[in-house]
Amino acid sequence: MGFPLPLILGSDGAGIVESCGHKVSEFHPGDEVIVQPLTFCGICDHCLNGMENYCSEMGILGKTMNGTQCEYVQLKSYQLRKKPPHLSFPDAAAFSLVTQTAYAMLVKRAKIKPGETVFIWGAGSGVGSMAIQIAHYFGCTVYAAAGTDEKVNMAIKLGAEKAWNYKNTDIGSVVKENAGRRGVDVVFEHVGPKTWDISKKMLATGGRLVTCGATTGPDVSIDLRYLFMKQQSILGSTMSNMQTFDDMLSLINEDVIHPVVDRVVPMEEVKNAHEYIETSGPVGKVVLVNEKPW
Repeated sequence: MGFPLPLILGSDGAGIVESCGHKVSEFHPGDEVIVQPLTFCGICDHCLNGMENYCSEMGILGKTMNGTQCEYVQLKSYQLRKKPPHLSFPDAAAFSLVTQTAYAMLVKRAKIKPGETVFIWGAGSGVGSMAIQIAHYFGCTVYAAAGTDEKVNMAIKLGAEKAWNYKNTDIGSVVKENAGRRGVDVVFEHVGPKTWDISKKMLATGGRLVTCGATTGPDVSIDLRYLFMKQQSILGSTMSNMQTFDDMLSLINEDVIHPVVDRVVPMEEVKNAHEYIETSGPVGKVVLVNEKPW
């Protein structure tokens, strides 16, 4: 997949409405808002049936069009929601994309149920940290893996029953020891080839592997015999529809789940922020801030 260049990055955001078009009635100048990063046509069958993330013209701010790493951004009203009042602007700017993605993966695609076991890769990432909280909230037993002991400790604080450092642990073995030979009901994947074989082996009969990413590459292998004999499902997931976005936002507003922010960086240091992210060091999200409104 290509990207339009040059491109302003950034999918999430929070700020204050500067001005509104004459047809906008739900927002007013001075409103504190967050950004909903999905774009869609609004007129196709998918959009009219509430499946906006299936739209053939679906886009994502900062990926298919200019994003939010700037001082001002012009958006359609459907791309805004009122900022949760208990969150600071940096916290409010840190959850939209990863939380709607994790919620859609677990609740809408994998259809997790109370009492099921869920394994989550990348526990220290934005999407992984939100997935732990969502699965825990829905009554699942959560196991997780991360690349540092600090991230492992954070995963447990967020609700994981057990978490391990994949750099010094045989993840497949410890999951089997804790979940039993049966394996786990759901694997939350977004890594790709580096973890794929382990994910398949830990998946229970009738289990669901749901994925939203390919960080370590796009190509994986599947033994179809195991897939059909164990009646497993492999599910792809991208973003969420608007109803799912609002469902997850209600959990944020109720303070049931919360954003995880590693650090807040001035916008003029954007280059340093990206270089830090590329080290895989962040525990949660890195947030860029302008001078205003902070």
